[in-house]
Amino acid sequence: MACNLAQCATAAAATVAPRTPRPAASASVSFSARKPAGGSLRLQRQACCEPSVAPSRAVFACRAAASGSAADLASGGRRSSGVPVFVMMPLDTVKECGTALHRRKAVQASLSALKSAGVEGVMVDVWWGIAVMSFHQCGGNVGDSVSIPLPRWAAEEMERDQDLCYTDQWGRRNYEYVSLGCDAMPVLKGRTPVECYTDFMRAFRDHFADYLGNTIVEIQVGMGPAGELRYPSYPESNGTWKFPGIGAFQCNDRYMRSRLKAAAEAAGKPEWGHGGPTDAGGYNNWPEDTVFFRGDNGGWSTEYGDFFLSWYSQMLLEHGDRILSGATSVFGAAPVEVSVKVAGIHWHYGSRSHAPELTAGYYNTRRHDGYLTIARLLARHGAVLNFTCVEMRDHEQPQEARRAPPGWASRARTRCRGTTARRTTRWSPRPPSAPPRTGWWPSRTCAWGPTSSTRTTGGASPPSCAA
Repeated sequence: MACNLAQCATAAAATVAPRTPRPAASASVSFSARKPAGGSLRLQRQACCEPSVAPSRAVFACRAAASGSAADLASGGRRSSGVPVFVMMPLDTVKECGTALHRRKAVQASLSALKSAGVEGVMVDVWWGIAVMSFHQCGGNVGDSVSIPLPRWAAEEMERDQDLCYTDQWGRRNYEYVSLGCDAMPVLKGRTPVECYTDFMRAFRDHFADYLGNTIVEIQVGMGPAGELRYPSYPESNGTWKFPGIGAFQCNDRYMRSRLKAAAEAAGKPEWGHGGPTDAGGYNNWPEDTVFFRGDNGGWSTEYGDFFLSWYSQMLLEHGDRILSGATSVFGAAPVEVSVKVAGIHWHYGSRSHAPELTAGYYNTRRHDGYLTIARLLARHGAVLNFTCVEMRDHEQPQEARRAPPGWASRARTRCRGTTARRTTRWSPRPPSAPPRTGWWPSRTCAWGPTSSTRTTGGASPPSCAA
């Protein structure tokens, strides 16, 4: 199940593990949106901006198959050793009515096949706009096969005040997720976005209390577009961005500019507070096409560049900290793990500046470590770190993209060493430049984080995701 909050729809995903007699499943919570589609599950909402959770039959509609294959999947209980594998179900598994499945017979057959293959469980999206802990909009990203917008009441506020949307230097608005610049502002009918996210998670916990720890074993909390902790720097909707473009900074809404201005004044450089770099090119440029990202002497390596990139990435970290604080306050005493998804931005990793990572909010260059701070943030909250695209290899991407998946993954894992503990492998739908996902997607995500049952010490080696 998954839930997101960003426009008119939200999603949430939670990891559900098999336990007799309940079927295995997983869920994630995400606060982003997707365009409405016939295959979405609607949540009942109250007019006062208080999110409610869909009925059990709606959210766990996939349990309609429990009498057959799903029950078989759960019959063996949790595995005692080895690496558990969870498979992500199609985004449109549950119908919009919330009480039935699309392609029921195919789902039953697939669950039987997964059980025979030794799969531990499945991951099901629970949309905020239908019933998912993904607080973003679904649609417009790699692998999005359906469209689910943010809740109507959130979308109305974003239409009324468009500065609630992430904005690039050309004034282009992104309605996929509420801008982190207003996290602490009462902009959603008198409440802050973080309060809305936390209340939704609390309602989810209370409604499904009987399933926590036995059926639902992990809650993946969405923190940005596609449920990932990042800025919407490379939106594919309307052809704005195409792989392997460097993307664009998203800090020009009123709230972000106000925060930047305050930071610049505090640094004694008020002239730096008028906006982000203006020489960083466009969405589909390459690093060497721009003054800011060019070589060793681009703007990114100057005093101003360090100030801006530090501020930009710190804002993202603080956003993650606020949402994780809410998530741990809700699920801290529950027998489930909380996880966060970090994007696998590997293209142009061979460049000096790592421009795509910078525009996404990861201050990771050949001179600066951008993943250690993220790992420490998650470790401080006891959260699991889910990395996407770890399984990719150089030969799978075009040579001209200057990509380096192995190098990116190796460095990311090295930086996470000592700050995380649990080792699991999970299947994920996030390979960049891939065609839309319409079925079971064979792309893996590696997750590390603390757990009560499996712990390692500071020098422990991170997991290998090689096939």
